[in-house]
Amino acid sequence: MTDVTARLEELRAGDLPVHGGRTLAYVYDAGLPELDALARDAVAAYAGANGLDPTAFPSLLSMENELVGFACGLVDAPPGAVGTVTSGGTESCLLAVQAARDGAPEVTRPNIVLPSTGHAAFRKAAHYFGVELRSVAVGDDFRADADAMEAALDDDTVLVVASAPSYAHGVVDPVTEIAAVAAARGIRCHVDACIGGWVLPFATRLGRQVPPWTFAVEGVTSISVDTHKYAYAPKGTSLLLHRTSALRRPQYFASADWPGYTMINSTMQSTKSGGPLAGAWTVVQSLGEAGYLDLARQAFEATDAIVAGVAALDGLEVLAAPDSTLVTVVTDGSCDPFTVADEMKLRGWYLQPQLSYAGSPANLHLTVSAATLAPLDELLASLREAVAAAVAAGPVAVDPEVVAFIEALDPAALSDDDFDGLLVASGLVGSDTPGLALPERMAEVNAMLDVASPAMREALLVAFLDRLARPARPGGAA
Repeated sequence: MTDVTARLEELRAGDLPVHGGRTLAYVYDAGLPELDALARDAVAAYAGANGLDPTAFPSLLSMENELVGFACGLVDAPPGAVGTVTSGGTESCLLAVQAARDGAPEVTRPNIVLPSTGHAAFRKAAHYFGVELRSVAVGDDFRADADAMEAALDDDTVLVVASAPSYAHGVVDPVTEIAAVAAARGIRCHVDACIGGWVLPFATRLGRQVPPWTFAVEGVTSISVDTHKYAYAPKGTSLLLHRTSALRRPQYFASADWPGYTMINSTMQSTKSGGPLAGAWTVVQSLGEAGYLDLARQAFEATDAIVAGVAALDGLEVLAAPDSTLVTVVTDGSCDPFTVADEMKLRGWYLQPQLSYAGSPANLHLTVSAATLAPLDELLASLREAVAAAVAAGPVAVDPEVVAFIEALDPAALSDDDFDGLLVASGLVGSDTPGLALPERMAEVNAMLDVASPAMREALLVAFLDRLARPARPGGAA
């Protein structure tokens, strides 16, 4: 056992830190070690409990109902609202699409309409469930265009989506206008508040101006809220809330047409550990509304300071004034965001690079949590140093031959030989060296992806992930 524990520590040494506020993507840190310990104990205590059958583990049902009840109070849910705990934001979004599709069985070729800034989870849902996706361009402020979305609707539209906020830019869509457009046609309207749903209600209580987005907006029929984000719960839980139980019912799956137990599921999973639910319930019960209000204050204080700090730095600019705790930063011609990201990583910080898309230039994305506040001065000092180093290095450039190579490839027919050729051309591997050898600095790789079309980016990253995910057999056998 000691050897296994040591091996775990060895493996974890190469991961990004999940505490301390230095990883500004993927993780959400309350900065409360005692809360983390409580959550770990709860997850461990319920790791073997199975959420498949609520009559077998009624404690899980009680915790789920209480967690949903707490969330209902945050999002102005009416008395008849219901909700379900899912495994994460993507599953919540998938189920919102699935319930909308199956809730309109008379529609044989269903489609959903969302702004181009809508989360990729909805594209995944459309792909999985055979639903047409109609992506509508956003305005210059990166907010959804309600009129353009209305023009995209027809009799086969089963769902309209808005974001609160959008992930890429951190701005809240005009939910009031979008929901009204959907309601006028009798179409469901889902608000994706996965990343904002547990912090925006407290922003309002702190006196910040937030565009309307909750169930208080007429026409909003469902909302997704992730508890593993700003509820600071362990990974593995999200909530999908419906205005009525009738709207939720198509989400359920039941099957008695086989000789085993009758399967009845509220989510895409059947067997699921009770650990994440117990961890989320424990955190929410421990913090309560007063605790979340304080954590929101810290997160917004850090967000405001970062926005002000960026404004004071030559070479950087905030792309869109954030409505929530997401800050998107662009560079001027003196440097590029990918090099800044590399320089920040050298200084112990992780900022997420985002590639250019339509009218949105390549940028850096910062997900700010309560724990970001404590090391804020160090963060801004590191950012100043990183920008200075990036300016001194100059903007990263992609070899024209590599650009030509990428442009000549067909993403629909990308072969292993094509991928290997690109790896060699870009310097990621030597011509005689098998396997991947990613550099410490990723600016050139990100710049290479940035010149590729979205379809080619997808094909390249699928090939890359496929190459990474290969069996590690005992004894090192291939």
